[in-house]
Amino acid sequence: MAKIKMCGLFHPCDIRAANEIKPEYIGFVFSPGSRRYVTYGQASELKALLEPDIRAVGVFVDENPKTVTDLLDQGVIDIVQLHGREDESYIKKLRTLTDCPVIQAFCVKNEYDAAQAQRSTADYILLDSGAGTGTIFDWKLIQDIQRPYFLAGGLSPDNVGEAVRYLYPYAVDVSSGIETDGRKDKIKMAAFAAAVRKEEKL
Repeated sequence: MAKIKMCGLFHPCDIRAANEIKPEYIGFVFSPGSRRYVTYGQASELKALLEPDIRAVGVFVDENPKTVTDLLDQGVIDIVQLHGREDESYIKKLRTLTDCPVIQAFCVKNEYDAAQAQRSTADYILLDSGAGTGTIFDWKLIQDIQRPYFLAGGLSPDNVGEAVRYLYPYAVDVSSGIETDGRKDKIKMAAFAAAVRKEEKL
């Protein structure tokens, strides 16, 4: 069954909902340009409320590697997600500082983007339509990806079942698709998880 990542949590009620729904991953966005941005202090407080079997992913955009690993060492996050212009040298630097898993995000607009993602040395890749656009990209472009990946971009309770059936991703990643008026919606969060888990029973 595809694992579930619910990203952009930034209120205690978001964490309480996640604790009930139990996705495998939640995400804290540390990019100041995002409306879902949380400070390191806020993330620390939220992580303290999170059930220990749910892993917290820190989403970064061109952050100093030492800052990233400090948050890992402090237990604020468990996994790193790179969502900027980080390259292989950046990943190599991270590897010297931590052995925690690394997810590298790619905006997939053509076959070249898909091939570039395939070559990444990160532990996982995340395939998206663009940072926070909330739109689906052409899934045919990633049919030949031969490694575990997180599928993102425009997923919602209405279409995630189809995505799981069509692509068999390692995990599905959602943010805007479980929101109402810019806030996480517990009903949509539960519906998203139910749609993914329904596929396991078919």
